[in-house]
Amino acid sequence: MATSAATSQRTELAKHCSSKDWSKAIRILDSLVSQNASIQDIWNRAFCYSQLELHKHVIKDCDRALQLDDSLLQAYIFKGRALSALGRKADALLVWEQGYEQAQHHSSDLRQLLEIEELLTTAKQGNENVSHEAHGSITLQSESDSLSNGNLIENKNQDNLGAEDESCTNNGDKSVILMKTADKFDSESELNGDDRESNKFDGQVSGSPDVIDKLSYNSESCNDSSDASESCEKVFTNIGESSESVNVAEILTKSSNKFAFTHEKHEGRKNKKFCVARVPKTKSISVDFRLSRGIAEVNEGNYGHAISIFDQILNEDPAYPEALIGRGTAYAFKRELDSAIADFTKAIQFNPSAGEAWKRRGQARAALGEFVEAIEDLTKALEFESNSADILHERGIVNFKFKEFNAAVEDLSACVQLDCDNKSAYTYLGLALSSIGEYKKAEEAHLKALQLDRHFLEAWAHLTQFYQELSKPAKAQECLSQVVQIDGRFARAYHLRGLLFHAMGEHRKAIKDLTMGLTIDGANIECLYLRASCYHAVGQYKEAIKDYDAALDLELDSMDKFVLQCLAFYQKEIALYTASKFSSEFCWFDIDGDIDPLFKEYWCKRLHPKNVCEKVYRQPPLRESLRKGKLKKQELALTKQKITLIQAADSIGKKIQYDCPGFLPNRRQHRMAGFAAIEIAQKVSKAWRSLRARRRERLNMPSQNRGGAGCSTSTAVETSSSYGIVDDRSSSRSISWQEVYTLAVRWRQISEPCDPVVWVNKLSEEFNSGFGSHTPMILGQAKVVRYFPNYERTLDISKTVIKERTYVYSKTDQIIHLLKDGKLEEVIHAKSCSDLYNIVGEDFWSATWCNSTAFEGKQLEGTRITLLKMGEHGFDFSIRTPCTPARWEDYDAEMAMAWETLCKAYCGENYGSTDFDALENVRDAILRMTYYWYNFMPLSRGSAAVGLVVMLGLLLAANMEFTGSLPQGLQVDWEAILNLDPDSFVDSVKSWLYPSLKVNTSWKDYPDVASTFSTTGSVVAALSSSDD
Repeated sequence: MATSAATSQRTELAKHCSSKDWSKAIRILDSLVSQNASIQDIWNRAFCYSQLELHKHVIKDCDRALQLDDSLLQAYIFKGRALSALGRKADALLVWEQGYEQAQHHSSDLRQLLEIEELLTTAKQGNENVSHEAHGSITLQSESDSLSNGNLIENKNQDNLGAEDESCTNNGDKSVILMKTADKFDSESELNGDDRESNKFDGQVSGSPDVIDKLSYNSESCNDSSDASESCEKVFTNIGESSESVNVAEILTKSSNKFAFTHEKHEGRKNKKFCVARVPKTKSISVDFRLSRGIAEVNEGNYGHAISIFDQILNEDPAYPEALIGRGTAYAFKRELDSAIADFTKAIQFNPSAGEAWKRRGQARAALGEFVEAIEDLTKALEFESNSADILHERGIVNFKFKEFNAAVEDLSACVQLDCDNKSAYTYLGLALSSIGEYKKAEEAHLKALQLDRHFLEAWAHLTQFYQELSKPAKAQECLSQVVQIDGRFARAYHLRGLLFHAMGEHRKAIKDLTMGLTIDGANIECLYLRASCYHAVGQYKEAIKDYDAALDLELDSMDKFVLQCLAFYQKEIALYTASKFSSEFCWFDIDGDIDPLFKEYWCKRLHPKNVCEKVYRQPPLRESLRKGKLKKQELALTKQKITLIQAADSIGKKIQYDCPGFLPNRRQHRMAGFAAIEIAQKVSKAWRSLRARRRERLNMPSQNRGGAGCSTSTAVETSSSYGIVDDRSSSRSISWQEVYTLAVRWRQISEPCDPVVWVNKLSEEFNSGFGSHTPMILGQAKVVRYFPNYERTLDISKTVIKERTYVYSKTDQIIHLLKDGKLEEVIHAKSCSDLYNIVGEDFWSATWCNSTAFEGKQLEGTRITLLKMGEHGFDFSIRTPCTPARWEDYDAEMAMAWETLCKAYCGENYGSTDFDALENVRDAILRMTYYWYNFMPLSRGSAAVGLVVMLGLLLAANMEFTGSLPQGLQVDWEAILNLDPDSFVDSVKSWLYPSLKVNTSWKDYPDVASTFSTTGSVVAALSSSDD
């Protein structure tokens, strides 16, 4: 049966070739090759492709044939001709030289040897028409036509931005239908090509470039220039009944199916190129050449006209796969993706072996975000072309966008093995490697892409983001300088540099770059929102409100951008609030007390503001602040006192800098931290002085009443705990642990208004359900650059906790016991979060504990280590801290006791001491308080910085200044979280902290921060001068 079917197919093949019905011949050969990939069938298909002048497919099949037999001389000849037809003369010459060398070492057909020798001779003599004379056909488009459209570039199995592709640089006599690249980039991680064509296929998914980026099958059209009648030189006289593969070229007759142009003389058109579009409709044009004309129209961007041509073909033959593929591709470029997918699906139904249809449907599905289906289709396409660098490239990009980073690395690595010049594959390989934490290999891949093309803007942009993520700002800026030199109108470069300056606290520099980007692309919401935030931070509220409003008015096309629009609403309200407080004392800047809890809840969670608009009082418009004189521009007049404080703040504040990947140095945040630490030291020192005096007073006059709320200096701030320090009649007032930390929180809030830093207990009533922080180490298959270094320790702590508790909690908070079936023993030997998940068998969490100092024997709930399945191969391995009311009460009491212990330690017999050893108990008390703060995590964000700032401030208040730097790779908050007992945390930190502490009382000579920078406006001006 199989032999009979094969014989029948080959009989049909012979008929189609005799009638020059190349598309149907190719269809049969697709089926034969899929059944048994014989060299002769692959070569036959290459020949058929050559008749349709689909040169890239000729090259692919010739390569495949040569992999099976590298002495196949005819494959070298045809591959060289195809390369030459594509304008790649040097590559063609190289291929013919390789073929000639093979022929000299193996027995070869002498006629073919002479033919390749002649090709080499004429090629070296610079005969531009050599590739056209042997197998002539009609040229569809002249060079002047194809190059006149500046938007078109050829794709060499990769995505190109520049117009300097090798097929466009020569001015020789050639006709190449140039393909349009459909790659486009947007937010976070990708590039927006601002000079892109308006008719590009623009199917973007979550900030990644389109997968449909080239026509491939339709990317070449008939562009050989010789007469069609000269293409058939052999006569095959004995087809027979054999099922063996035959040479299709020998099936043809010399005179069949000529294409006559009666208005041209034969001699006059030997070297003249013709365009099918100019052929009168009255002429007899075969379906194949109408197909080629439709392909040419797609390549030229005339999608509507192309669709009408394909419609005509399909009206005559609805089951014509090639026409369906062509029309589907035209629909795809018009963003009519559902219609495109429908056509590709029909093509597959009529010809399941049409690998091109599988590939294109996969591309279209990827553009719709249907990544699972897209990967299935591209995988099917690979069954027909297992060594297709093009399809591997496509699937690698889809896997990357689907966050299947390991699969992306595998595909793209295979792609560059097959096509070592694929710059796009290299840069995406760099992105994928970076995502899984292979940073050295990632950098090498990005640099390889740039080695292939120094003008490859995507690679420069990806390398910029790579260096920024690894906290290498100098290298990132070098990359951006290169981008701007290559293309000064590339808007995304200015956005990326604006992001970099913003992350480094240089907001005014960021504004300049973002403004430049907006002059190129005024509707770029990323630039608008970020510039608004920068204006907001430096106190230019009028400009900030204008940009926030502009962002809110934009029509958007993605969820990521919509989130920015929601944030613009919240940030505008915070800007209006800050403007109303601009001329007031900084202590009255109170987001936690003044802003509605529901507003803060929605702001932190980035929720749609509709509910907020309906229920929450809106801030007064900017004109009211202007009218009431609340918004007066405050320039930073540098007095001696201000200069002293700024210099001290910069010196102290830079000590909070983590020396870890992902943490860029931020001068604005450093200055903020320094001001906050000094103000904390000044206020706490005053409170301790008051406490010391009060204790003496109680000893001397035990019956005398103390000052309190009736004192002339008392404020509206009350303390709710008995441990509070009471005001004396001179100037001081009571202060609680929370008020100490609030000083740092206020500075953190004003320094970067984009960050919703608020106390969690002052959110809406939803606080009762537990507002939780979420810090992932692994997210899917991605290793989070900032926090993955803590992965091994966290995994070990998780195993320790599970072993101790013998159970974990499900995601619905149900207990999962692990005592049976030896699961606890398996937990101990787990090497990865994947192992741990397989043992438990479902999503779960386990909580660390903190041994209480306030209540002997009590254990507080620490951090929840959670492990959730993400997709088929990924996990969310993270720490979460839910701040429920019960948990808040526990930690509030613990912090109160820690604060009281610290006050007693300093205000006792060692008060004011400059003896470092005598202050040991004070140092330990400060670290214990810091330990509980980090496990408490009472802020929506910013707890790590605030905890470190307060620690430095308290040490300074006790006359100890930290003069060193944080150890490389160490994150103080994680040290606290991953230690189950305060004493172990103290022992861990003191090893590097205490040797760098120096007794210092010179800080007492600093001007008072609160009076030197008394208003909110003066604080903003002081912070904003950090990048002047």
